[in-house]
Amino acid sequence: MAPPPWLEVLDETARVCAVHGRSDLVELVQQKRIQLLDPQLRVLVVGEPKQGKSQLINALLNAPVCPVGDGLTTVLPTVIKHSEAPYAAMVRASLPAHALTGGQEPDAADRTPLPLDQVPAGVGGKLRHAWGSEPVHVEIGVPRGLLASGLVVIDTPGVDGQDLTPIRRLSADVVLVASDATRELSVTELNLLLQLAQSHARVIVALTKTDMSPHWRVVAEQDRLHLASVGVPAALIPVSAALRLQAARTNDQMINAESGFPALISRLMHDQSCKSDELARASVSLVTRTVIEQLAAALRAETSIDDSAPGSGTMSKLHDAQRAVEDLRRCTVKWQNTLNDEMAGLISDLEYDLRDRTRKILTNVDEMFDKADPLNHWDTFADWLEDNLIEAAEANYGWMVQRCDSITRRVADHFLPYGYGYEALPTWSVKVPDDLAERVPIIEKPFIEKFTPTQKLFTGLRGSYGGLLMVGLATSLMDMHLINPYSVGAGVVFGGKTIYDESKSLLRRRQSTAKTASQRHVDEFFLRFSKDCRDTVRHMQRMLRDHFSALTEELQEALVHSFRRAKQAADADATERDQHMKQLAALYEDARALVAGPATRARAGLGTGA
Repeated sequence: MAPPPWLEVLDETARVCAVHGRSDLVELVQQKRIQLLDPQLRVLVVGEPKQGKSQLINALLNAPVCPVGDGLTTVLPTVIKHSEAPYAAMVRASLPAHALTGGQEPDAADRTPLPLDQVPAGVGGKLRHAWGSEPVHVEIGVPRGLLASGLVVIDTPGVDGQDLTPIRRLSADVVLVASDATRELSVTELNLLLQLAQSHARVIVALTKTDMSPHWRVVAEQDRLHLASVGVPAALIPVSAALRLQAARTNDQMINAESGFPALISRLMHDQSCKSDELARASVSLVTRTVIEQLAAALRAETSIDDSAPGSGTMSKLHDAQRAVEDLRRCTVKWQNTLNDEMAGLISDLEYDLRDRTRKILTNVDEMFDKADPLNHWDTFADWLEDNLIEAAEANYGWMVQRCDSITRRVADHFLPYGYGYEALPTWSVKVPDDLAERVPIIEKPFIEKFTPTQKLFTGLRGSYGGLLMVGLATSLMDMHLINPYSVGAGVVFGGKTIYDESKSLLRRRQSTAKTASQRHVDEFFLRFSKDCRDTVRHMQRMLRDHFSALTEELQEALVHSFRRAKQAADADATERDQHMKQLAALYEDARALVAGPATRARAGLGTGA
């Protein structure tokens, strides 16, 4: 015989819960499975205090099994089942473990017989001190035909407030909520019904004490409207326990019918007869949809956490990898800009430094040749100029080496966030060349005009001629000869003066020639050496660019590999989540099809039942 379709859906739900690692939901589904396979119909009776809940059970069974009256309150859950002879016992076990899930009966060590006259004290919790904090309930057996048909009734403590934890622990097939007819359903009762409808497929509202309310029909109609407005699919059955008990004493069928209990019993019997089909399908549909909603919410929460919380989940790792790739791209732009800017600044600074040093040398040359005669001191000057130019070249080159090292470290600092310290620096470095002195050109000695004796003779004669003639003409007016001692003396004076002036003029020309030659030589040195420095800096820039580009490519390759792994993991997780969501959606549709018509179940691939 093939298993019923609801059992397949329930087993698939348990398997899906196990795949998602929800052992708590697996236990819930397994308990529901045991409960639905049990032929007994468990009816959980709940309600607020003083709503006639215990009297409702007594009237339903036509037996005073639950204590009623002022000062008597149900404190411990009470399980009422069929027995050939009346008995009562205190049981140490949680109700879902056996009484409500069809499990094994508790051991004899967990049961304590309770005298029937002590049942009110046991139900009222006055005897539970012997059990400490362990879960305890009262079990009562009575010989009743209604119970013999497979009905198990569970009386519960009055629900006062919003704490429904004790009620949730008591699994049941049908929940019977007691509410008296003297007033309409309260907000607390509507909230209770809403929560019960979310966990139980069958909820019945028993409108009690209709004998005490002449307007109970109006109250019943208003209660049905309230139930419809909040979306609770609960049947409302007006009943009167007093009339039911009176009918039992007088065996009056009309009063019994007026009590409303035949309709309630008929509804319970119908639910019992269809437990393995209609009720089971509704229960499985409800529990499956509830479980799927929890699993789907967990999946959506996991996706949300991956998107928002740092450092958790594959999506977070993927975002971290994307940020790392973007950071490396920005780092690449930064170190390239740093290298280009620093090298451009270095070239400008080196040129200015060399120009400043050569300017100072030329200033010293001018001061030197303002006093010295190049004819007598050229060799000494040439050695001095060469030494100063070599010193300027070495200082300029040394400064360039220091600046290059500083620039290299500054560029390498951009790689510190990636774990690179000094190992990011290249293994090579620029140094001052050993042949730097040989690169400095040697100044060529310019043509220096000398004042030879012959030149002095002719210069003296040229100057003395004018003096001799001028004084001789003046003395001829005194009847003296043109050449006389006065004119000869004047010629000597004028000739000496001419020789002296000419020698001074030649000295200035020699100094000017030396300055011009020095200026030309220093300019040639500046042009040659500044180009050499620029070429060295450009070469250094290319080498640093290649070095750090290789380092960037190495980092980029590692980050891209990490990004690909993170993306593959994120895609795999997303695919897995999508598959889980599709699986949950399919299971959800199967659960909905359980309570739909036969055509819908056939389209969903479910049978019509065993």
